[in-house]
Amino acid sequence: MYGCWKREMSDRASELFDRMRNKCLSRGCGGIKDLAVVFRKMDIDYSKRLSKEELKDGTDMYGLQLNDNDVNVLFVSFDMDENKTIDFSEFLFRLRPKMSQARQDVIMESFNKLDANGDGHLNIDDLKVVYAANARNHPKYLSGEWTEDEVLRSFLDSIDTPGSPDGKVTRDEFMNYYAGVSATIDDDCYFDLMMRSCYGLPQRSSQSK
Repeated sequence: MYGCWKREMSDRASELFDRMRNKCLSRGCGGIKDLAVVFRKMDIDYSKRLSKEELKDGTDMYGLQLNDNDVNVLFVSFDMDENKTIDFSEFLFRLRPKMSQARQDVIMESFNKLDANGDGHLNIDDLKVVYAANARNHPKYLSGEWTEDEVLRSFLDSIDTPGSPDGKVTRDEFMNYYAGVSATIDDDCYFDLMMRSCYGLPQRSSQSK
């Protein structure tokens, strides 16, 4: 009985996430910056966390008009650490655009290429090992406006969680960023080619396509 109820709640949560994702991202390309704007609009008290009341008001704002039971299902499903609030990482994890496994795999292959010391975070030291040549071709580096470190930090900040860049990019942040890019590209093969070209990954063999 309990297992059946949990499955029903999970199915309902998936349906609600789909509806919320479509509503929240209908005006944007579906990237993390769009979701950051949505989150900030819902975060009335600027605590960087959403209460159940803020989630309810936020879903009303975006025209979802959910009943109390559905708001509760959403809130419990968002709140993965069960601390009675929703932080931006939890919000983003549930609402980022869906991707095929092939796209997720090439994103992680790209991350692993950049993560020179294998600690699960990207920082400037990692990028100096594997991305410095790209930085030296940046227009602002060539013009003398930026140093190599400034180019690399700008690259990190563009991928980092909007509003709180800390000079480190985790696997989840990297995945979140490219989930937004993925939403603008319909063809899996083109997305794979773009990622491989951007990060100097070996091309897939014809057998694996």
